[in-house]
Amino acid sequence: MNKTALVVYLKALLEERMMVAWNAMQAAQDSANDQGKSSMGDKYETSRSMGQLDRNMHARQYEQVRQERLLLEKIGESETSQRSAVGSLLETSAGWFFIAVSLGVVKIEDETVIAVSSSSPVGHSLLGKEAGSTFDFMKKQHEIRAIY
Repeated sequence: MNKTALVVYLKALLEERMMVAWNAMQAAQDSANDQGKSSMGDKYETSRSMGQLDRNMHARQYEQVRQERLLLEKIGESETSQRSAVGSLLETSAGWFFIAVSLGVVKIEDETVIAVSSSSPVGHSLLGKEAGSTFDFMKKQHEIRAIY
């Protein structure tokens, strides 16, 4: 598994999510603005408020994805460590795990990698471990084989 290729792939996934959230935010804002051209009174105010709520929801999604993308920018793709940390790629008896952002299961180079946040239960249980250590995942004990 190539850690550099994985990070590049995850950045591209996050870029795509950012673009989707940005476009949805813009569409919601445009819709709310279009409602201002109506003179329907209360119905106009309700529609405008709903459009603003949608816009705010998409803005929060965009900001969350942007923060995740910034986190990936800080990861040294060639750095390795004896102990797992944010940015570690782990080969385990349960498969590959990447501790950084919560993107779930991703396929790359004919491999499946589970991208987890360090604050998720499995991410938290993987932090600070060394090769040979065990961790719980899906109610079973698994072993960390290597850390990249």
